[in-house]
Amino acid sequence: MRIVVVGGVAGGMSCAARARRLDESAEIIVLERGRHVSFANCGLPYYVGGEITDSASLLVQTPQSLRAALNLDVRTNHEVVAIDTARRTLSVHTPDGPAELGYDALVLSPGATPVRPPIAGIDSARVHTVRSVEDALALRERVLAGPADRAVVLGAGFIGLEVAEALAGQGLGVTVVELAEHVLPPLEREIAFHVTGELHRLGIALHTGVAATAIEPGERNDVVRLADGTALPAELVVLSVGVRPDTDFLTGSGIVLERGAIVVDEHGRTSEPSVWAVGDAVTSVHAVTQARRPVALAGPANRAGRLVADDIVRPGSARPITQPLGTAIVRVGEVTAAMTGGNRAELDRSGLPYTTLHLHPNQHAGYFPGARQLHLVLQVSPTDGRVLGAQAVGPDGIDKRIDVLATAIRAGLTVGDLIDLDLCYAPPYGQAKDAVNLAGMVGSNVLDGTLRLWYAEQVREVVDTALVLDVRTPAEIASGTLPGALTIPHTELRGRISEVRDAAAGRPVRVLCASGVRSAIAHRVLVQSGFDSASLSGGMLTLRAWLGAEAEQLLAPAVPAAV
Repeated sequence: MRIVVVGGVAGGMSCAARARRLDESAEIIVLERGRHVSFANCGLPYYVGGEITDSASLLVQTPQSLRAALNLDVRTNHEVVAIDTARRTLSVHTPDGPAELGYDALVLSPGATPVRPPIAGIDSARVHTVRSVEDALALRERVLAGPADRAVVLGAGFIGLEVAEALAGQGLGVTVVELAEHVLPPLEREIAFHVTGELHRLGIALHTGVAATAIEPGERNDVVRLADGTALPAELVVLSVGVRPDTDFLTGSGIVLERGAIVVDEHGRTSEPSVWAVGDAVTSVHAVTQARRPVALAGPANRAGRLVADDIVRPGSARPITQPLGTAIVRVGEVTAAMTGGNRAELDRSGLPYTTLHLHPNQHAGYFPGARQLHLVLQVSPTDGRVLGAQAVGPDGIDKRIDVLATAIRAGLTVGDLIDLDLCYAPPYGQAKDAVNLAGMVGSNVLDGTLRLWYAEQVREVVDTALVLDVRTPAEIASGTLPGALTIPHTELRGRISEVRDAAAGRPVRVLCASGVRSAIAHRVLVQSGFDSASLSGGMLTLRAWLGAEAEQLLAPAVPAAV
């Protein structure tokens, strides 16, 4: 049997390697358009920034090593330009000219190509992308060659921010432009807030909610023009506004595409017999929301490649390809942000009901040196309690919490099940009640009615229609509270219920504290005293993050109520 794989890197190479391990007799040919068939594309920004110093370390395998270890026939600089699925042949541009190659089983792993928006000047020589080893080498050489004092990064996704940090670390003045309202658009607004703060600390300027409209080439620098009239001079421009499936060569093949992505079934089979597809060019089904879209992540591509090989070599016994959760992580300066499952926007589009939880626990025991807060958001189903999504940001311990929660989502655990997870604990690593356990406790309280929440996005409505009760200390309140708030420390609330009753005058009471812990205690006191009460999810920490720059306009110092 001849298995031909089009495209290497994560999906294609994992498929070819697995197929060889299952079938020593198969002829396995890998056709790669570029010079490198197996490289660490996730490491490219770190090479640009100098953290990875040897470009050779980006090459995971070479054609020679793959031939020696797995007897794979890897052909670089071979571009497939057409497929005849009826004849089971490929038309290939090779270094020696056009060629035709037949197959018994065909695996498509063409990946994705950077989106190039239709703006004037996008083809300037100063515009770079970071998608291949050659891209990273060219960008690194440009930075080292100088003179380049200013860089503009178009796009504040994962790669865009990694490149921005890398360039800032090399001494360039960096500006990031993002069309969405905040950086890392898949993140919730209140989580992205903390990433924005870290970017500012690194000296990186931001323009969000605005598009680049033109790149004007000049003799010494280009000028990036924004829709709001801003002009950004730059010696270097990095384009990172997203990717699209690299599937133009499939025109006329009969293979069904959806918005440019290859449609496959649960085993990676396309609409044409004996043709499979994996990786960034494939339409995936999100495990939580059931949304159909490509998922450009290395982990799902690797796993899918392995299972496609199983389906080719062992038909009928291969496990289905698991629907991805979109679990992802990024480092920005000294903070890490990560996510898994559905965010609020995705859940809204899917029609799935959800309840949002905000927590701000320490990453390890508070009495152990170096304790710092992490910020955690969970989405849970109000009907059956299943965990639907999670995001977190902070200086430490983010990866393990999101990994645990990704596992919980995959296993179909409820928020209550999180309470019982037996997680590692020692003072340098966590708390006896880990952040994940605490999320379970808060979520269970919400779902069974012990705790009722109100949210930062409701703040203006709450100020207008309810009594706001701030149960922080006088020192905390001095830093700002909501207009008209009644301020009573939670430790004094039981003895001052009459003050709350008089101030509320029949209105609902909406309680807040710093992080939501003390306001939850106050809420229980109020409910059992007959009040219509709710506690601010995540407290003032979440409220400030949600409001962002508007916080200082809304929040004002207040004088605590007299005893």
